[in-house]
Amino acid sequence: MERREFIKQSFAGTVAMNIPYILPASARAANDRIRIGVVGIRGMGKSHIQEFNALENVEVVAICDVDQNLFPGVVQSLFLDKGLKAPKTYVDMREMYEDKDIDAVSIVTPNHWHALAAIWAIQAGKHVTVEKPCCYNIYEGQKLVEAAEKYNVIVQDGAEQRSNPGAQSAASFLHEDHLGEVYMAKGVCFKRRNTIGKYPDGPLGPGQTHPHGNFTREYMANVDYDLWLGPAPKRPFNPNRFHYNWHWNWDYGNGDMGNQGVHELDVARWGLGVGLPTKITAAGGNFMFDDDQNTPNNLMAVFEFPNPDGKGDKKKILQFEVRHWYSNKDINLSDMTSDSMGYMKSSKNNIGNLFFGSDGYMVKNVDEWRTYMGTNEEPGPTGSGLGNHYQNFVDTIRSNDRSMLCGDIKEGFHSCAVMHLGNIAYRLGRTLEFDPENMKFVNDKEADALISRAEYRAPYIIPDKV
Repeated sequence: MERREFIKQSFAGTVAMNIPYILPASARAANDRIRIGVVGIRGMGKSHIQEFNALENVEVVAICDVDQNLFPGVVQSLFLDKGLKAPKTYVDMREMYEDKDIDAVSIVTPNHWHALAAIWAIQAGKHVTVEKPCCYNIYEGQKLVEAAEKYNVIVQDGAEQRSNPGAQSAASFLHEDHLGEVYMAKGVCFKRRNTIGKYPDGPLGPGQTHPHGNFTREYMANVDYDLWLGPAPKRPFNPNRFHYNWHWNWDYGNGDMGNQGVHELDVARWGLGVGLPTKITAAGGNFMFDDDQNTPNNLMAVFEFPNPDGKGDKKKILQFEVRHWYSNKDINLSDMTSDSMGYMKSSKNNIGNLFFGSDGYMVKNVDEWRTYMGTNEEPGPTGSGLGNHYQNFVDTIRSNDRSMLCGDIKEGFHSCAVMHLGNIAYRLGRTLEFDPENMKFVNDKEADALISRAEYRAPYIIPDKV
């Protein structure tokens, strides 16, 4: 189905009214079952399926993936083995979006599909939650926000920490000046990652293996690879540009700053209370390994934000750092030998935030924060707590009250934009000045060219008018 035909059908009979063609779930009875469709069922997609199916009066009724090899195992393990009804299965999300029984869509695709998949769902009248980063580039994020503001649906960004009571209390503590003037924040993403190696183009041959799949010719016969590429340039299949390792290729991913790191960028920007930066610098590289990765495995970025109410130079600083191998413990909270909370507290990984104020500093990980006050770093107030981002999405749909939403798509886009600005500065190798009001760089056409793709493959085109 071509995009133009999909949009035509989605808006049949309703163009003049400029409203979605189906009645959104928020307009139904509050106790109605909410029916979810999940796009992308490998990795985090499995988590989304399990989390939504665990909620009261919520059902995952459809799953969609370009890799049909995944369907039997997911249907068996996440539905039938749990006594749940088998979902409908789709290869093309546009066909799933035509199902009027689906109230909301969870987008768990690779990054290069996030914005377009979400925009199409919004145009089809579905509520949307979209994994981080919500957009592959700045232009796509702008169009996603425009679509979210135009149509009467709930759109949530996948910044899960926005739903955590621990993160909420940390932000409140900072915004209420209990740490004094907060002038700097740091996000760290120190994750132990090995080399991805090198692979020739084409399916795996006899004797070849890959850690993320058995990509033989027989396997690939059940994959719609052109649909997987979507808006990205047409390139031959390569195992290192497919499942998971797409993160480390600029055509589809945004490196670890756009993978794990965007969570910490979001918390840092939230705690600082800032919007978009006016000055960006970054340095790094792909060290130690001679492999197929073309995003940096070590990256240091610094962002300057205006702070007219501050003292001194009237600015705030956000630092961000990716490290991929051995590292110290910048975020040293809780029992680092325990992995009870998963990768966030793994002894091999060090992930979280630091905030520096005139009266002390704060250390924060996914569910806990502590402060150290004054010259002697006396232990100060603390906070903790995990929330449920999926429950918040469902509750907001039922209430039809956008003020309840944790992870508003506009806030998510701003954090993603900061990430993209850092990556652009790294790729160009120089300090950049940015104009947040006009969403352009200052007298820098080369940098402006990286705000969007040079070209989108038809029919997978981000609509200029959403």
